Amino acid sequence: MSDHLAPLPAAADEVLRVENLSVHFPVGPSWPFGKPRATVKAVDGVSFSLKRGETLGLVGESGCGKSTTGLAALRMLQPTGGRIVFEGQDITGFDKAKMRPLRRGMQMVYQDPYGSLNPRMRVRDLVGEPLAVHKLVSSQAEYDERVAGLLATVGLLPSMADRYPHEFSGGQRQRIGIARALALEPSLIICDEPVSALDVSIQAQVVNVLVDLQQRLGLSYLFIAHDLAVVRHISHRIAVMYLGRIVEIASRDDLYARPLHPYSQALMSAVPVADPEVERQRPRIPVRGEVPSALRPPSGCRFHPRCPMATDVCKTVDPVLTSTGGGRAVACHLVHPPVAAAVTPTHVQHSSNESRVARTA
Repeated sequence: MSDHLAPLPAAADEVLRVENLSVHFPVGPSWPFGKPRATVKAVDGVSFSLKRGETLGLVGESGCGKSTTGLAALRMLQPTGGRIVFEGQDITGFDKAKMRPLRRGMQMVYQDPYGSLNPRMRVRDLVGEPLAVHKLVSSQAEYDERVAGLLATVGLLPSMADRYPHEFSGGQRQRIGIARALALEPSLIICDEPVSALDVSIQAQVVNVLVDLQQRLGLSYLFIAHDLAVVRHISHRIAVMYLGRIVEIASRDDLYARPLHPYSQALMSAVPVADPEVERQRPRIPVRGEVPSALRPPSGCRFHPRCPMATDVCKTVDPVLTSTGGGRAVACHLVHPPVAAAVTPTHVQHSSNESRVARTA
């Protein structure tokens, strides 16, 4: 798997900024009277930025809110709160009509390459449909030429355009999904577990395609995954998410060399090492118990019921994602002890909502 990421320009402009994003889902019947019985806080105060030509990896256990964050950033889900800025425009309150022209600049590659492709359509129509919808071609010859070029860009033969999705392997189908995403020449692509359904050898090929496209086209990726080995190869920076919140965000090298949050440390200790001798001897950091329900998240630090280093303050005071310098931010009382002249937990919770954005890398 390639590990040669394109270096970011020193003055790369910002493609996407997410500020204090929340996505809550009501649970339980509210019809015909009353309010929902409960609320699932799938995403609860997430902030990050993404520069042009950069890949931000978003990692965490299943159900932590990674995919919901990606869908909300594209405005495919309505955020409950927060702010989304794309290419300098605040798109948080945009309706479908206002979002339509912006869809050209933001695309998505899905986890299941077969499920995301209409099995009744030929590859020519799957890849070329965005061109027709946005009226970017004026003739059939131009349409066919653009489709052939897109297939070649992702390593497929133009002659494959007349086949159906079931005639391709999983890796080839994912390349078709990438070609479709590229049709409108986007600046941002959300990759939602794009290689998790593929064999390891095929994963490497698809990741290499994404890296190559980024170097050639200056694409920005939000790369959502749970496989930390894959994330390490493709990401410039990595955000670690737990139960709806980002607990640490840092450069790839800093995070893998010295994770600061206990949850990040546990995740990194589980990444296999190629050397069997080193793998046998290196310490593991266990994470006990199960992930709490997003219906009833724990008070204080959401990780404290499973953290082997939790203290009493972790149970009551909600840590703020705070900069440690060098582009890194961590939400942990072990890294940023609370001020001794204790503010109340209620005040800390209130101030965290206001200051989380300002202190995020």
